[in-house]
Amino acid sequence: MDLQITPAEALWFLPFLTPLCLWVMWSDLSAMRIPNVAVLAMAAVFVLVGLIALPLAEYPWRLVTMVVVLVVTFMANMVGLMGAGDSKFIAAAAPFLDPGDIAPLCLIFAACLLAAYVSHRLAKYSPLRRLAPNWTSWDRGRKFPMGFALGGTLVIYLALGATG
Repeated sequence: MDLQITPAEALWFLPFLTPLCLWVMWSDLSAMRIPNVAVLAMAAVFVLVGLIALPLAEYPWRLVTMVVVLVVTFMANMVGLMGAGDSKFIAAAAPFLDPGDIAPLCLIFAACLLAAYVSHRLAKYSPLRRLAPNWTSWDRGRKFPMGFALGGTLVIYLALGATG
């Protein structure tokens, strides 16, 4: 997959974001919530590491992207299209993405969403559920812990970017 993000950028961000994304995935699976401190930590990583990882001329535009995406996803949350944690995660993830990578990112997200949904539902209705019997996501009806797919998408995007 041909990505616009440079391997250097991806390698700067990947070690900081991977544990945060894993935390988001775990938290959304277990409690159906994405902690505010996780998305604030992601934003802080961008503010600090972005100064090193990105060309100085690009850095402020990526910050603007975070704000614009937050406004758009907040409105989507207000009309019931997504959860508040999902909207905050997407906004915090936005500046890490190269604007030229929207199409491949959509493919990565589609694959992650399908894999996350199928694996969650298979585990929910199998003996695997006994490994985490108290997870809130098992009993939320049709609701799905989207942080599971969103976190995986960001990590896979950065890992693919790191490989050049």
